[in-house]
Amino acid sequence: MHIGQRIKEVLKEKECSVSWLSKKLCCSRTNIYKVFDKSTIDTGMLSRLSKILEHDFFSDLSDDFFTDVPK
Repeated sequence: MHIGQRIKEVLKEKECSVSWLSKKLCCSRTNIYKVFDKSTIDTGMLSRLSKILEHDFFSDLSDDFFTDVPK
């Protein structure tokens, strides 16, 4: 799973703007676009994004990890 793209999808599903998210994270819009490009992200940032967007990204990653494990 490309976590940056998943964050972008959830932001769109929630009908929130990049400007709104940048204000919530106290960063620039440019930094939000950089997050969208990341295939990995540190857990502190992912936790903040999960709370702000009210979405469990850790669960998304976990589900993706366990569906890709060979039996």
